[in-house]
Amino acid sequence: MKHVVLVGDMKVGDREDILVTHALGSCLGLMIYDPVAQVGGMLHAMLPLSKINPEKAGTNPYMFVDTGVPRLFKTVYELGGKKERMIVKAAGCGRPLSNNEMFKIGERNYIVLKKILWKNNVLLDAEDIGGTASRTVHFTLSDGQVTISSSSLKWTM
Repeated sequence: MKHVVLVGDMKVGDREDILVTHALGSCLGLMIYDPVAQVGGMLHAMLPLSKINPEKAGTNPYMFVDTGVPRLFKTVYELGGKKERMIVKAAGCGRPLSNNEMFKIGERNYIVLKKILWKNNVLLDAEDIGGTASRTVHFTLSDGQVTISSSSLKWTM
């Protein structure tokens, strides 16, 4: 079944599911997959740190990288995923407004992600980070394949 992951959202599933997110610009798209259990999930986080709005983070932790990433991992573990088998891929974190983006949200989202992963001894297996183009990501949970498209281009990671 195909599930759309909206901005500030997360979805998980098993080998029957395809997760899709659109309009990844400065937002972080994080995909994690356990190939043995054939379970995984996708996060579409907007902002790096929840401390800017703790109330919003309480009602929607997926809006923020620092609260959404741990929730994504925990939820996939509850489906039978194991940390030591996890394949982790990231996309987005760009500068859709080109180099004039004042707050560098994409760059900050990526830095917070890397810090969380590093603290938890998790490495990225693949990434498509930065740039100015918006991305659409299709994540197939039967095999863990991530396909990214932007404008007329399409590639797999």
